[in-house]
Amino acid sequence: LGMLTDADQERFDRLRYVEVKHGRICQLAFLGQIVTRNGIHLPGPIDMAGDSFDSYPNGIAALFGDNAIPQAGLLQIVAFVGFLE
Repeated sequence: LGMLTDADQERFDRLRYVEVKHGRICQLAFLGQIVTRNGIHLPGPIDMAGDSFDSYPNGIAALFGDNAIPQAGLLQIVAFVGFLE
């Protein structure tokens, strides 16, 4: 494709590292979908109100809809992932 014709070895190694890292993240996301779709959830409450992990729906319904995760909780998740990145 000619995308790296002018790149040096350092640039190639960086792109390879990033590709492997993103592949691992995708694998974990897929595993998380499979596990929660089979009804396996973390024990205990997810918030101070006492809501349990299994009280929220799976998949995209956890972000949008009537029983969605509260916006403050979603913001905390996004901030944490950003911090890890």
